[in-house]
Amino acid sequence: MNLPIAPPRRIDGTGILLALVLSIVVVLPLLVVGVWAFTEVWRYPNVLPQQFGLRFWEQTLNRADVWNALWLSLTLSAVVTLASAVICLPAAYAFARMRFPGRDLLFFSFLAGHAFPKFGLLVAIAAIFLQLDLIGTFWGVALIQLVNTLMFMIWIPVAAFQAVDRRMEEAARDVGAGPFRVFWSITLPQAAPTIAAALLLTFVGTFYETEGAWLIGAPGIRTMPVLMISFINNQMVIQFGAVLSVMLWVPSFIALMFARRVIGGNAFAKGFGG
Repeated sequence: MNLPIAPPRRIDGTGILLALVLSIVVVLPLLVVGVWAFTEVWRYPNVLPQQFGLRFWEQTLNRADVWNALWLSLTLSAVVTLASAVICLPAAYAFARMRFPGRDLLFFSFLAGHAFPKFGLLVAIAAIFLQLDLIGTFWGVALIQLVNTLMFMIWIPVAAFQAVDRRMEEAARDVGAGPFRVFWSITLPQAAPTIAAALLLTFVGTFYETEGAWLIGAPGIRTMPVLMISFINNQMVIQFGAVLSVMLWVPSFIALMFARRVIGGNAFAKGFGG
């Protein structure tokens, strides 16, 4: 019996071209910055550097302010992520499962802060923080960064809790499970991948946040992004900025590897409704 021969798959030239262009747009700037970080001499019009080396890495890593800024950024990101989880996850569950007066208005208010120019909002908050003596303090920067996490930590977990299969929860209640047992054994495991995604996005976004840290934290609080800006503005040496940029990539890389190995890509897709 002759089996039908499947027609050859058609190559989508337009899709390949668009993917190639997108890859170049995304990867090329990162590649250039990475090359600059290990370059000692690169003069126009040469396409390739004339001299590679680690001199600027040594100079950068020997500075105490770099390590202080790195530790401060990591500490801020951890504190803000933890505080955001404690505050926002119960609120997200309430928005997803409960009905109360003003629910929709309050829910959309978390998006309102991102619908207007961010710097104007930060200036208004800075005026309030000035009266409260929070300018130039760790907790002032933590509070301003906490404001930036609300959309991630409210909207994304709400979608996760709404996507949980209610029939499984009802079945658990039918066999005598209490509300806490149902939440811990049924609801939370199904929502966990998306919540983990929100936590990772919050941590990385807080680590890279610059405007609030600069406006509220200056001059006493200098995170890694703020320090990188000061390096570039004050010394005009490209390599210093490139080295700090590569160092800033490390938390994102670690977070992505954690997501891939521990949480898993399939779990993320399932959590987002994929």
